Amino acid sequence: MNHSEDPHAIDRREFLKRAAKAGIAIAGAGLLGYALYDPKGPVSSEGDGDGLVRLPSFAMAESRPRMAIAAGADRVNSVNLALKALGGIETFIKPGDRVLIKVNAAFASPPFLCATTNPELLAEVCRLCFKAGATSVSVTDNPINNPESCFALSGMGEAARSAGAMVILPKDTFFKPTTVPGGSLIKNWPMLYAPFEGVNKLIGVAPVKDHHRSGASMSMKNWYGLIGGRRNIFHQNINDFIKELGLMVTPTLVILDGTMTMMTNGPTGGSLSDLKATNTMIASTDQVAADAFGVTLLGKTARDLPYLQKAEAASVGTADFESLPPLRVQAG
Repeated sequence: MNHSEDPHAIDRREFLKRAAKAGIAIAGAGLLGYALYDPKGPVSSEGDGDGLVRLPSFAMAESRPRMAIAAGADRVNSVNLALKALGGIETFIKPGDRVLIKVNAAFASPPFLCATTNPELLAEVCRLCFKAGATSVSVTDNPINNPESCFALSGMGEAARSAGAMVILPKDTFFKPTTVPGGSLIKNWPMLYAPFEGVNKLIGVAPVKDHHRSGASMSMKNWYGLIGGRRNIFHQNINDFIKELGLMVTPTLVILDGTMTMMTNGPTGGSLSDLKATNTMIASTDQVAADAFGVTLLGKTARDLPYLQKAEAASVGTADFESLPPLRVQAG
């Protein structure tokens, strides 16, 4: 089976069929997130004693950041190649781990438009985590559009369930206030906190997209979905805000999908003409390095994205991805 999805091979009739199936699924999806939220296990998030919460670092204890870049048109094959180059998923996920996967489910968009995390890629990452011995895998996001519709139409809800993962949809009581130390924007602001309770590993899975405000939407911008409230006000200072998101969240691993890159009209897209086959999958323990390479798929450099320079200056990671150096692999 070819796991990559060629957007040009999907016509309007196929889209309508998928949309109809997704519509049926939405009713069930409305009950899904809340029912599947499972807070059991050791709480690894921490508070600071004044009613605020703060996420711990989910990074592995290792001496240096690592990154792998896999070339190929098949997402499932590519993510396996990239992870294998880093020592396999078992390098990051150990028996007994409780894993949270933060996806980009911002829009109620079908997967072939590549505005959201690809469902086949998500299912494979979930499967690999369970194979490595994870006792639970959860998937979450706080979408811009209706959460039930977003997870249904994007295919991610079904993909997560088929792999045995839980889907946690946002709910008012799942948010708690957080402040980013040293930050000027994220102060006493609601964050989607409940999905992190009991979790000890965090993986971000996002597509490479153009973005009309920040220049690109990739690994670091993906954390935007953890913010609640009237978060659109941060658009006025988007570069500092994304830097603070990088300070707020230190993941175990990020997986950046550049198989089909949204070159124009991001972040929503809406037309196959916005997409370009760039046939690249990135896996990294350094979210800044991942984005610095990812933006090259958009024909830009890290210097074109001020938030990458700001994040590097704040010691979130390095924009000089060649200094790691990245391991490059190609499908046979």
